[in-house]
Amino acid sequence: MSMPSLAEFRRIAQPPSTLDRRSGEHWAGLLYMRRLSIYVTYALARTPITPNQVTGLMIVCGVLAGVVLALPGVLAAFAAALLIQAYLLLDCSDGELARYTGRTSIAGVYLDRVGHYFAEAALLIGLGFRASAVWPDWYTVLGFAAALGAILIKAETDLVDVARARSGLVAASEESAGQFRSSGLARARRIAAALRFHRLVQAVELSLVALAAAVVDAFLAEPIVTRWLVVACAIVAAVQTILHLVSILASRRLT
Repeated sequence: MSMPSLAEFRRIAQPPSTLDRRSGEHWAGLLYMRRLSIYVTYALARTPITPNQVTGLMIVCGVLAGVVLALPGVLAAFAAALLIQAYLLLDCSDGELARYTGRTSIAGVYLDRVGHYFAEAALLIGLGFRASAVWPDWYTVLGFAAALGAILIKAETDLVDVARARSGLVAASEESAGQFRSSGLARARRIAAALRFHRLVQAVELSLVALAAAVVDAFLAEPIVTRWLVVACAIVAAVQTILHLVSILASRRLT
């Protein structure tokens, strides 16, 4: 079977609906990665690799980034950031390949979600080990605590659809996330969303901040900034876990 032109391939693999889903697409995907991923997906479509195998590679890159980040030095932090960029690239390509080949599946969606859980948790755990003078110490514990918080935040979102499915309802709409019973809570959510502090515990942002911290620490000859970053991540994860739960319970997602 001959390959279509790149323009035709893009029309199938990257329909407008993909780029227009602002709530489901990472800002880095919209800004630059979708411009690159289509070429990678075009090349992958010429091989026997399946969309789920691409997702598997994405998971490997995310977990490996956390392992590498645990190592000392700027080079390790830089390598971890590159691995997260590869993780993001593959996260774009697996869906594009699935759309082109018609091999979309519930298993693929499940693996994609698992990959996001694993990558963010691994990176936060790796950051905790990186900040530790000895293994384990309090920074190691805080890294694990932040990873648990990041997992709980994602679980709170996914459990909305679980609760609705068990109640015989369809999945919640994107609009329902912004619909609140109280105008005060709606205003508070908009303020929290504008501050975007929750992004500190997300893989792409955290890998870049960790790299910047590693550069500063290299000049200080001590991981001071990385340690402050671990503390900040633990605090953000704890606060966001509570705020996100309150936001869901106060919204129209469960009605």
